Amino acid sequence: MASSSPTAASSAILQRGDRFLLVLRRNPPSADMYAFPGGRAEAGETPDQTALREFEEETSIRASNPRLFATYDLKTHAVDGSVASHFLLSVFRVEADSNAVAIAADDAADIGWYTLEEIRRLPTPQSVLECAERLAVDNE
Repeated sequence: MASSSPTAASSAILQRGDRFLLVLRRNPPSADMYAFPGGRAEAGETPDQTALREFEEETSIRASNPRLFATYDLKTHAVDGSVASHFLLSVFRVEADSNAVAIAADDAADIGWYTLEEIRRLPTPQSVLECAERLAVDNE
């Protein structure tokens, strides 16, 4: 099987104090896991545009000032070892009005603000935990 190029995807980290905004994903990849709001790029979008659009779709908050924080080459494998999905994920830090209220929307089943300690106990993709740990250290 020929390897296809990875699908571009972006996610956005919004941090308030020691808490991070996470959504409970309803759909694959990472269904039933808590993750930073995000999703696949649409045609013609830059990674930062994808991050802002997906963030607003899933949280109802309009974010701004995206700054690239991390990138991940994420592959999931089928039982036979073939690549089931392949995403090139760009993770951005974003800003938003501190009074903005997050509302779970689009494919987010739930939404909440979590500390690093709470995130460690939640089902999350490894990339989410890594980013939260890096940022929590920066805040201390």
